[in-house]
Amino acid sequence: MTDGRPILWNPTRERADATRLAAFRRWLKSERGLEFEDYNALWRWSISDLEGFWSAIWDFFDLKASAPRECVLKNRTMPGATWFPGARLNFAQQMLRQAEATPDRTAIIVQSETFGSTELTWAELSDRVANAAAQLRRLGVGQGDRVVAVLPNTDTALIACLATLSIGAIWSLCAPDMGHVAILDRFRQIEPKVLIAQDGYVHAGKMIDRRAVLDTIVAGLPSLDHYVAVPVAGDPPAGSIRWSELIKGDAALDFAQVPFDHPLWIVYSSGTTGNPKPIVHGHGGVLVEGAKQSLHQDLSSDDRFCWITSSGWIMWNAQLAALGQGATVAMFDGAANHPDMMEIWRFVAKHRITFFGAGAAFFSACLKAGIRPRDAVDLTALRSIGATGSPLTSDGYDWVYDAVKSDVWLAPFSGGTDFCGAFVGGNPMLPVRAGEMQCRFLGNAVRAFDDLGNELVGKVGELVCTEPLPSMPLFFWGDTDGSRLHDSYFDTYPGIWRHGDWIEITPEGGAVIYGRSDATINRKGLRMGSAEIYQAVESLPEIQDSLVVDLEFLGRESFMPLFVVLAEGHSLDDALRHRIAEAIRQSVSARFVPNEIIAIAQVPRTLSGKKLEVPVKKLLLGGDPARIVNRDSMANPESLDDLIRYADTRSEQSESLPDE
Repeated sequence: MTDGRPILWNPTRERADATRLAAFRRWLKSERGLEFEDYNALWRWSISDLEGFWSAIWDFFDLKASAPRECVLKNRTMPGATWFPGARLNFAQQMLRQAEATPDRTAIIVQSETFGSTELTWAELSDRVANAAAQLRRLGVGQGDRVVAVLPNTDTALIACLATLSIGAIWSLCAPDMGHVAILDRFRQIEPKVLIAQDGYVHAGKMIDRRAVLDTIVAGLPSLDHYVAVPVAGDPPAGSIRWSELIKGDAALDFAQVPFDHPLWIVYSSGTTGNPKPIVHGHGGVLVEGAKQSLHQDLSSDDRFCWITSSGWIMWNAQLAALGQGATVAMFDGAANHPDMMEIWRFVAKHRITFFGAGAAFFSACLKAGIRPRDAVDLTALRSIGATGSPLTSDGYDWVYDAVKSDVWLAPFSGGTDFCGAFVGGNPMLPVRAGEMQCRFLGNAVRAFDDLGNELVGKVGELVCTEPLPSMPLFFWGDTDGSRLHDSYFDTYPGIWRHGDWIEITPEGGAVIYGRSDATINRKGLRMGSAEIYQAVESLPEIQDSLVVDLEFLGRESFMPLFVVLAEGHSLDDALRHRIAEAIRQSVSARFVPNEIIAIAQVPRTLSGKKLEVPVKKLLLGGDPARIVNRDSMANPESLDDLIRYADTRSEQSESLPDE
C-alpha cells in the first residue's frame, strides 16, 4: 500500500553522523563489540537481546542508581515482566542533573496568555523544586501519597510534578479546560491527599473563571487534606495555601531513593465503558524509555525543545524526557490560533527552537489557514519537527516542507499514554517519505497482526508489541486482580500487547498508522472514553440513550458523530443540539463536542446490553454491514438500519477499511 511514497528529505552524511543515534551505534561498537549493517539489523538485536539492549541504554546515558540492579530483566512475560530489580533511584533527580553542570543556563521558557513570559535557569528551577518538595513534606506528604493538580502547561505544573516525584509521592494532572465530571472520574479513583489548582486562565484573550468548578472538585474529593491554590480569577478560598508560599525558602534538594518500579505518576487512558483507566507508570521505566526516545528525537543539551500540548495529554509528561537530556524546554500556554495561526510560529522563531512538535491537527489547521511560516519568521534554528496524536497525512508532510522549511527533519511518531512512549517514529539517519514513519523504535517489538495472530508486512493489521517494555504499566490503580489491565491489552492475543491502532509495516521497515481500531475517542491528541460523553449527554432529560464514535482514519480529519435516542415527546432541534454540546463542553471538554448530532430510534446493543461502538465505527468507515456484525448476536438487530442509512448518506466522504 505504500509503494511510490516520495522521499521528501534525506540527511546529509554530516547530519547523520552527528546524531545521537549514530553516537549510540559507535558506542556499541567500541564498548560492546557490536556492529550492525543497517538500522533494521540494530532493531532486530534490540528486541531479541532485551537485557543487552536496555543495559546499553542505561550505560550510554550514564543513568544513576543509588543501589545496583540484580539483573536487567526478570520474568520475560507480558504482563508481569520485572525490570532492573534491586535498583534504587529517583526520576526527578535524573531530570535535574543538568543543574549541577550548567546552573546558569536556561532550563525553561514559558509563554502564557495568563502570566506573560517567564524564563528559569537550571538553578532557579532546582531551587523551586526543592522548596516545593520541602513544603509538601511539611504538609505530611510521603512516599506513595497522591498529589493531583488542575494546571495548564506552565512552569507551575512542571515544578509541582518534579517536587512531588522527588519525595516519592505519586503525581497526577488534569487540564483546566476539562469538566468537573471528567476530573472527578479520574481523581476520585486514586484518593489524593493534596490538590494544586489554578482558579482561572486566559484563553484567546478571554478570562475563564474556574472557581465554581474547583469548588465542586474539592467537595467531591473527601480524601483531600490540603488545597494549594494558584489564584488568577480571584482570592484563594479560606483554608487554602497559596502556591507562591509553597516555592519560598532555601531548602536543599533531597531525593527519596525508590525502587525502579516505584509508582511515578498516574495517567488516564479511557476504555469504552466505565471509569477512565488510571495507569500507573514507574520511576525507572519512564526514565529509560525517555532516554531511549531521545535517540529517535535526536535530543541533547544543545537543543531547545517545544511541544505544543495540553497538560491533560501524555505529551505533557513526555516533555520531561527532553529536560532529562539537559535541553531547554519551551512551554506554550494559550490559544494556538490567537491572534492568528502564526502565533506559535512566532514563538518558535523568537526563542530559536531547534525541535518543535505538535499534534497532527495543528499542522492540518495551519495548512487550511494558508499560512507560510517560512515567509514570515526566521526559522533558521529549527532542525526537527515532530507530530503525533493522530496520523499526519501526506498533505501535512508536503505543507511542512513547502511552507515551513525544506531542509527540516520531519519525524512524526505514534505511541500512547498507556506506556508513555512511542512504537514507531523518526530516525534522523534515514530518509523521510510522505505519510510514512521512518522506523520501529529500538527495543519495541512492533508487528502488524491479522485476526489470527499472523504477522503482516505490506498490509494493514492490528498494531501489537510482542516483547515487554520497561515503561509498560505497572498496574491500573484499584485493579487488584489485574483483570482490567489484562482485558485492556492482552485479551486478543495472549501474552502480546494489542494497542488498538491499525498499522502497516513496510518491507523496508517503515510504518504507516491508519487510526484507531478500537472505540476510544481521540480528539486532537487527547483520548477519552465514550462512557464520559454518555454520562454528560444522557444526563439531559430529553435524551434517552446515545452512541458516539470517532471516525479518525488516514487521510481525513477526525469526524465524531453523536447519535441520540430522544425521550418521548421531544424532537432534535437546534436548541437541543446546543444543550447537548454545552453538556459535553461543561462536563467533559470542548474538544469532545461532536461534529454532528443525529437522532436514531435505538442504539445497537449486544445481547448482554453493550453498545456496539466498534461495529458502528467500521460501518461508518465503509464496512459491509453483513460482515461487521452478526445480527443474531444483537438484542435489537433492527437498530442497525438507521445507522446504515446514515452511512449511505456519507458514502462519498467515507473510506473503506483496509483489507484484513
